[in-house]
Amino acid sequence: MRKVVVTGASSGIGKEIARRLLLLGYEVIGISRGIKKEDFDSQNFTPLQADLADEKSTLATCKKLSNEDIYMLVNCAGFGRFEPHEELDNKTITDMVFLNLTAPMLLANALLRNLKKNGGYLININSIEALRSSKFAGVYGATKAGLKAFGDSLFEETRKSSLSVTNINPDMTHSNFYNDLRFETSQHEDEKLLSSDIADAVEHILSMRKGAVVSEYTIRSLNFGISKKKL
Repeated sequence: MRKVVVTGASSGIGKEIARRLLLLGYEVIGISRGIKKEDFDSQNFTPLQADLADEKSTLATCKKLSNEDIYMLVNCAGFGRFEPHEELDNKTITDMVFLNLTAPMLLANALLRNLKKNGGYLININSIEALRSSKFAGVYGATKAGLKAFGDSLFEETRKSSLSVTNINPDMTHSNFYNDLRFETSQHEDEKLLSSDIADAVEHILSMRKGAVVSEYTIRSLNFGISKKKL
């Protein structure tokens, strides 16, 4: 049974992707703070508690996973804060950069030899913000654009190894990503994505014949909508 790693697997997009991969017959190692085995109805799920916004915790996780025979890495953990740049505190900026960009780079560094040996997959869950410039999203957009650039470079670097590298760029997706923000996804079905849409994209990527790589996968809602929360 092929073994995969999914970060941010305790909720939202990461949890949906982990569940889908279990259904597809993979053994899943899910990484997140406070993640529990009982959250997944499968003997093939292993929880690995780690804070990927913390350097010490991330490096310990990388060391532990480097001894595993990993076929796929899905970098999904991340968070965003959308404020005027001068309103962001130092910790928010450093945590966002580390979780969204540095941690995926460190995990890829630890697992890349096995991923290449196994002809596996590295999938980055980026954001539509990786493809555009938006006000109040300077740090978040920079981390996602950086992760996309990292994935693009790895694709070119590893092409002869049979490793498939894909950047998935979802638009606003209904999840707990917005719990601490002043806005959230629209209530209209055609103005938002669901976590299952992103899991569908992952499944589609895995269904492609080896030799054909979806290097970039952008998913948009049919129409644009946003809801401001009542404070």
